[in-house]
Amino acid sequence: MAEQRRTGGGDTGVTEHFLVVFPGYHRSWAAWIAQVLERHGHRVTLQRWDPPREVPLEDSLGDLLLSSGRVLLVLDDWFFELGPRPAGEWNDVLRGFVAAHSDRFTAVNLTNRPLLPATAVLEPASLWGMGEEGAEERLLGRLGLERLRTPRPPTTRVRYPDTRCEIWGEVPRRNPRFTGRDDLLAELHQRLADAERGAAACTLLGMSGIGKTQLAAEYAHRFSPDYDVVWWVNSDDRTIQRDRFGELAVELGLGIGSEPGERIRAVRDALRRGEPHANWLLIFDGWDDTEGINALLPQGSGHVLITSRNRGWSEHTDILEVPAFLRPESTGYLMRRAPHITAAEADEVAAEFGDVPLPLVQAASWLGESSMEVPEYLRMVRERRLSTVDEPVTGDGFPQSSITSWSILLNRLRRAQPQAIDILGLCTSFAPGRIPLGLIRAYPQADLPEELRWMATDLPAWTRALDTLVNYSVLTRETRGPVGADMGPHQESVHMHRLVHDIVSKLISDDSRAVHRRAVHTLLAEADPGNPVDSRNWPRYAELLPHLELSGALGSDQPRVQETVLNCLRYCFRSGEYSGGLKLAQQIREHWSRTMDPLAQPMLDLANQESYILRASGRFRDAYELDRRVLERLQTAPRRNELAELTTKSAMANGLRHLGRYGEAHSLQQEVLEGTTQLLGSDEVTTLAARHNLGVGLRLLGRYAEAYELDLETLARRENVLRARHINTLNSGNAVTNSLRLLGRYRDAVARQEPVVRLHVQVLGPQHPQTLEARAQLAMGRRREGGFTQDVGPSMAALLDQLVQLHGREHYRTLAFLTSYGNYLREHGDLSRARELIAEAEAGYRVLLGPAHPVATGMLANTGLVMQVSGERAEAMSMFEASFAGLTATLGPDHPWVLGCALNAASARNFNGRIADAVELSRDTLRRARHTLGDEHPLTLSCVIALAADLRAAREHEEAGKLEEDGLLGLTRTLGAQHPHTLSARQRTRPYWDFEPYLG
Repeated sequence: MAEQRRTGGGDTGVTEHFLVVFPGYHRSWAAWIAQVLERHGHRVTLQRWDPPREVPLEDSLGDLLLSSGRVLLVLDDWFFELGPRPAGEWNDVLRGFVAAHSDRFTAVNLTNRPLLPATAVLEPASLWGMGEEGAEERLLGRLGLERLRTPRPPTTRVRYPDTRCEIWGEVPRRNPRFTGRDDLLAELHQRLADAERGAAACTLLGMSGIGKTQLAAEYAHRFSPDYDVVWWVNSDDRTIQRDRFGELAVELGLGIGSEPGERIRAVRDALRRGEPHANWLLIFDGWDDTEGINALLPQGSGHVLITSRNRGWSEHTDILEVPAFLRPESTGYLMRRAPHITAAEADEVAAEFGDVPLPLVQAASWLGESSMEVPEYLRMVRERRLSTVDEPVTGDGFPQSSITSWSILLNRLRRAQPQAIDILGLCTSFAPGRIPLGLIRAYPQADLPEELRWMATDLPAWTRALDTLVNYSVLTRETRGPVGADMGPHQESVHMHRLVHDIVSKLISDDSRAVHRRAVHTLLAEADPGNPVDSRNWPRYAELLPHLELSGALGSDQPRVQETVLNCLRYCFRSGEYSGGLKLAQQIREHWSRTMDPLAQPMLDLANQESYILRASGRFRDAYELDRRVLERLQTAPRRNELAELTTKSAMANGLRHLGRYGEAHSLQQEVLEGTTQLLGSDEVTTLAARHNLGVGLRLLGRYAEAYELDLETLARRENVLRARHINTLNSGNAVTNSLRLLGRYRDAVARQEPVVRLHVQVLGPQHPQTLEARAQLAMGRRREGGFTQDVGPSMAALLDQLVQLHGREHYRTLAFLTSYGNYLREHGDLSRARELIAEAEAGYRVLLGPAHPVATGMLANTGLVMQVSGERAEAMSMFEASFAGLTATLGPDHPWVLGCALNAASARNFNGRIADAVELSRDTLRRARHTLGDEHPLTLSCVIALAADLRAAREHEEAGKLEEDGLLGLTRTLGAQHPHTLSARQRTRPYWDFEPYLG
């Protein structure tokens, strides 16, 4: 049936066609209007409206009438500013051309601000401030259309534009003066829509000031109906970026703690799964450093938008170049902001600034606020006669003339609003990006310079000065906290573009800069929570950290500021931000070493924290050398600092353990424990740490029973002194479990570790590094127990993924669990994957520790086990013999690791026909195991079964039978009749020993 067009009335069953004409700014409204009309049986065509200024308005409107049906204009005050055109031109055309074709034109109005008087000819239906149902009724009523009783279901549901998506996170306020870029936005939307699922990521690439952030913000607002979640992440600083990204966990309702790494992994997993929301948009603004992106960049059914100056993103995402404004966009923007200038004058200003948006915004603000004539303005800019500083080379393609433009603005503000200059100067002593200016009002007791005290006491002046800077587009306001909450002035923050920060910094006098820096690092010290061990304080430290350098805090001689700097370094260690911590430690050392004695207490504290972070990063040799140099200085100093010596010796002992020098480490750790006990007492925190570390050393020496008793004592003391939920007490719980497992008491280890893990999760969160270590202990205990309570394979695989995300694959803790999981897979028949993981771990340890390190040597045993199961018996024997000989040389013949290697070597000798050699080695190994581990240890009992097998091969059946019977009884008694080791022994499967790498 042919379609009919209706000119009015309410005839049912008649289909109309509508051309919906809208400015790109209101795409979401146009899409919703189209959905309403199509649901009620009508055809709709959308057309973005941005007629060229040089084309007569009547001609552009006449072109719209070439379509069939009625033309529906989506109006607000912005609609009439496109071009822009003089108001008189619009009024003339509305009264003439539009009035003559009033049967073809109709309109809706989206604003409560007054429109041009002649707009009355369109009789626009106002949708401003209405709910969806009321807006739909008013739209249909204005068009004379009846509501179908059963509207057609939409193909794709479009959200009502006034209904914000469910989660909306700190997206900058929409810029009501956003200009042009419609084609760029449409292309960006299309690229994200067309990308493969899980790979919809696009980077807006361009120089500073080109408008990337404004473009990303406009995209978020314009296309927000497409998404359930829109989350903005300021990414100028890695720590703030991680903290902000992790905050999404709270909005998504993920029940986790405050540790950044834990939150990030939980958010990425939720986004990947699309639960609770599959349609999400993540915007990373100012992400220039692509290092470590795999731990942060989300994947899934949503979209990722990045703004950056770094072309390296082309290797990871789609790239969309952001060019300068088109000249019509430049001139249109200037003429809207400064209506008194002509098109020719706007063209001249745009050419002066190269069509770069940021300086154009500032120029437009200046011209609009001051009403200065363009010739005078350009003369001042070109003559640079108001510039009082040397012109810096800005680089990055930024026009030189913009420096003078900023100088003009600052001089104007000095005369008209000097307090705005105070705030602006203060901002340049923070890092660019998000600036927590609210600290000034949050800590009015701070010792601010006299000329800045008004900021904490005069709220009206503060508000006026900030408003001035916002009006001049120098700063943009931000808020922190729950959406819709009433925010106090102390929570206020602003955003300062990096390029604005760089330029204004060069235009601030040295004297002012010195005053501002003292004020800022004083405020940072006031804001220091004082306890970086408590994970609840980590978001605050993440906020303070980026501002340490520019505020001058790193070079401050104030003890309180120096303590804040060290607390930020301690935060980096405690939260697992090791790379950032090492960079910060180096910066602190560069500043402090210029004026501070190497043996001053802050320098000693710095060395101690840096040593911790180096070891946590796997740089064991560097940490040890740092500690050794500090100890040499302490021991040759004129005045002895006994506590500092003990602290440094404790760090050195830690380093020696990681370097495989276990005997030396044990002796030094004993000395530390005796010294701290005598100097501080047995229950002081430092003494308890020394006692804990002595237990670590005993485990590495294979003295498991002694370690267990010491661990129990340390745990009891820490529970009494620090309480059960302290991070150090939790670590003692891990140590007790570790010792129990090494003693072969697998069931006891699992039973103890389960509540320890629960407490870790409650206090630190499931993804904290120490929690992951606790979970690894539980997984290894369950594997040794025999996996009766659950199949440990899936949980081990998941835990390995989390360790890789936290540490990377080359980190020593990841390598340890790679080994454990590889051994598990070998036991369960996945030889290919097991070989792959074990080979990766062996190579990783060899690179990290060197081939002669006991752990690197012990890894050969695991490689040999894979080879032996694969039928490569000769190659396996070579590996077993190498690990046996190497560990014997470094650890002595009675170390449990050596005994395990001997068990494997005897097995290989038997399989390769060297029966007599196997019997001899098995007898000696059993004797040593009984002496070192006791008769009931699973390794000792495995040695019994192994010797019985070798004796049977040597045809000494009577002794073999008796030993086998004793071994089976012992395994049944200690592990249970259904334990895999017991079942294997009963089936006369040769026992083996796999190596658990442990560095302490």
